[in-house]
Amino acid sequence: MRVCLAAGLGVLLCSPLLAQKRYDPGASDTEIRIGHIAPYSGPASAYGTIGQAALAYVAKVNAEGGVNGRRIELISVDDAYNPAKTVEQARRLVEHDEVLAVFGALGTAQNLAIRRYMNAKKVPQLFVATGATRFGDPQAFPWTMGWQPTYQDEARVYAQHILATRPNAKVAVLLQNDDFGKDYLKGFMDALGDKAASMVVAQATYEVTDATVDSQVLALKASGADVFFNIATPKFAAQAIRKAGESGWKPTQYLASVSIFISAVLKPAGLDHATGVISASFIRDPQDETLQSSRELADYLAFMQRYYPAGDAGEFLNVLGYSMAQTLVQTLRQAGDELTRENLMKQAASLSMTLPMLHPGIGVKTGADDYRPIEKVQLVRFNGTRYESLGQPLGR
Repeated sequence: MRVCLAAGLGVLLCSPLLAQKRYDPGASDTEIRIGHIAPYSGPASAYGTIGQAALAYVAKVNAEGGVNGRRIELISVDDAYNPAKTVEQARRLVEHDEVLAVFGALGTAQNLAIRRYMNAKKVPQLFVATGATRFGDPQAFPWTMGWQPTYQDEARVYAQHILATRPNAKVAVLLQNDDFGKDYLKGFMDALGDKAASMVVAQATYEVTDATVDSQVLALKASGADVFFNIATPKFAAQAIRKAGESGWKPTQYLASVSIFISAVLKPAGLDHATGVISASFIRDPQDETLQSSRELADYLAFMQRYYPAGDAGEFLNVLGYSMAQTLVQTLRQAGDELTRENLMKQAASLSMTLPMLHPGIGVKTGADDYRPIEKVQLVRFNGTRYESLGQPLGR
């Protein structure tokens, strides 16, 4: 059905009724209100800069006219990496601030704590900042979508690399004692297959409330392992790398991508201890020599200088926040004037795009039955100054 109005010279101006604007709470002719939850304090506060970078990118978009003429208000709140606090903040964002969606909440336990609530309320829980495998289930949880490659897929890549380069390795594993750590471990052990029982000679866990992981690292060293898989968040990952080096243990080290960061992890660990660490990334390193004359890097550096000058432009975490925010903005653009929660999820499940600071060959693609936007990683090795790529991107 179309509505037509008479104009001069007998011309009819027609407009489809489908073009009418539609809004849910958090959207209007002038504004789109989005919630964001980050650990600005607590044991994972190193990740707080992701939120700052996302806020800065939204400020850039607003300065350039917003999205389809609307200003984005990104309400970013602190949960201190505490799931109970995540629940409190999510409820406040949905029920008090009436956001259209919650975007980029960080942490496995934290997102699990709010997933049922978000789905019951039918509020998009978009692009969660965790690689936990369970955040890609559109049948059971249609309002929750991941963003980054899954921890299990990433761990499989490490296992495949070890099998190819060190088939007789003796592997020691440090992992956080929660779903995050167990997800990585499952992918790793599954990929090792029949060799898992003989190759993995020691495992040690830690709690997020622990002061250090020194005793765990020393126990792993005592196993005689010559490969160390470090499944830890930044604070503990840095401690483990440093303790291994200071104790004279020199295994080949594989580091979970959640702690790949040079400024937040490798520098506190000691660059000499971190040299040779192998990790996986889908985000490009701003210090990569092959990127230095590129338009992508120039745009990113200009953004950081103008909108987040206090941030470290060379830090992966800031590239992460920048790239996640770009994905959000594209989803909002695709939603057009139909800014309903249902349409926002529909658009999030209809993405096919590249992001300037992702490795070549790694894109963002979703579908109604595919809630895992990024599914490839690039193996990288730290050379004492920066990361160097190892081969081509791997994954699904």
